[in-house]
Amino acid sequence: MATDDLMSRALAELGEDGAPSVDVIHALADLDAVPGPLPIAEAATYLDVSPHTLRYYERAGLVEVGRDTAGYRLYDAAALRRLVFVTRMRLSGMPMRDLQHYIALADAGKETEPERLDLLLEHRDTIRRRIRELTLSLAATEYKIATYGGATGPRITDPDIELGEDPPRRGRDPL
Repeated sequence: MATDDLMSRALAELGEDGAPSVDVIHALADLDAVPGPLPIAEAATYLDVSPHTLRYYERAGLVEVGRDTAGYRLYDAAALRRLVFVTRMRLSGMPMRDLQHYIALADAGKETEPERLDLLLEHRDTIRRRIRELTLSLAATEYKIATYGGATGPRITDPDIELGEDPPRRGRDPL
């Protein structure tokens, strides 16, 4: 099952408040269904990235990958679990240098947990800001759709964002 499928399943299981539970998060890294180490093409399909991306992540020091007797890459459960994390962090906008730093700290051991926590807290703040910005962009898009007489989606209910009144259904569009 590709990471995109896993993410779709996890998003479908979100609670009423939209906050993912720990169980949903664990589903993203549940690799019990993966039969043994995967060659690069299968690992790339599973993670919904290209083989080139997997080689890049390896060169960047984000994952260590075993090799078979012929020298071909084999992605075991530990490598796939790490790559699920790496791909989610990249999707969330974490810069490569921050991700490399985080992975180096993780590889250094338990004593680096406070610094890893700081990195993740900072990244969480960045993600929250991006979500707010995207929520405003969605509101602007919904406004334009309504202006042209189209049906809008569910009302955005972020209490931190003041959206104002619903737009007129038809009329002169200033933009």
